[in-house]
Amino acid sequence: MREAMLRHGPLCVGIDPHPALLDAWGLPYSVAGLEKFSLTVVEAAEGHAATLKPQVALYEAFGSAGMAVLERVLKESREAGVLSIADAKRGDIGSTMAAYATAWLSDDSPLAADSVTLSPYLGFESLRPALDLARETGRGTFVLALTSNPEGASVQHVGGAESVAKTILKAVQHENLRNTAATSVNSVSGVTENRAERTSLVNRDQIVINGKNNTLGCCGVVIGATVSDALSQLQINLQGFNGPILSPGYGAQGADAHAVAEVFGQVSGNVLANSSRGVLRHGPDVSALRSAMQRAGDELSAALYG
Repeated sequence: MREAMLRHGPLCVGIDPHPALLDAWGLPYSVAGLEKFSLTVVEAAEGHAATLKPQVALYEAFGSAGMAVLERVLKESREAGVLSIADAKRGDIGSTMAAYATAWLSDDSPLAADSVTLSPYLGFESLRPALDLARETGRGTFVLALTSNPEGASVQHVGGAESVAKTILKAVQHENLRNTAATSVNSVSGVTENRAERTSLVNRDQIVINGKNNTLGCCGVVIGATVSDALSQLQINLQGFNGPILSPGYGAQGADAHAVAEVFGQVSGNVLANSSRGVLRHGPDVSALRSAMQRAGDELSAALYG
């Protein structure tokens, strides 16, 4: 992911096939329209975006046929060399969470993505099956921490200076430190293999951004680009945070690249800014979509990497 962010700019393009967007593209709100819309975005993103983030619910709305389209989107993203984030926001307990983990993070699943969004509000450790499987298969997770929707504050802000959001961030930080320690032990003993081995090598690679070594752990968080006031109110200091930060709110939701950089300050090099409508409104023309992705990626690189 770090390599993709540096090469193409820290842009995540959300694939959000809302009825209004399909209509704006001249497509029917049907499985055929869903497929045409989604695969056009994948085609445009090749070589022009760090990641793609299909919104799983908008595929589920079409039942099994919609999920078959999502399988193809994830498969073609892999073939195009574009990383994928399944925006599924899964969170449960025990064997149910293990099944979700298998669906989105196992090598042999037709829904396997490079990473998946997770909801920790049954307790961070309830996510353990997904956290462990992501580490084993060389994939990633993004845990909801501080979202920009107004309703989120009723849970995430509880506790003030020791808020739920801060607790989640601390847990993710600890998870990445734990993974780093495990990687070091495994490397010494020679117990690394396949994709996990490649991920270990990437995690040990020191990449310099803004004059600092900057590596990414495999457990990230979701923090909205419009929550700067909440960060200060909750006394959350992100300096030293060691995971990727998926940040919705860039583009059509009101935050420009400089605003994103101001929110995340010294961890701006960890930020993967998501844009959906801001990019997708340029479709269905592939070249116009590519140009929009290129502009956004360049703007974000300039603001976040300095």
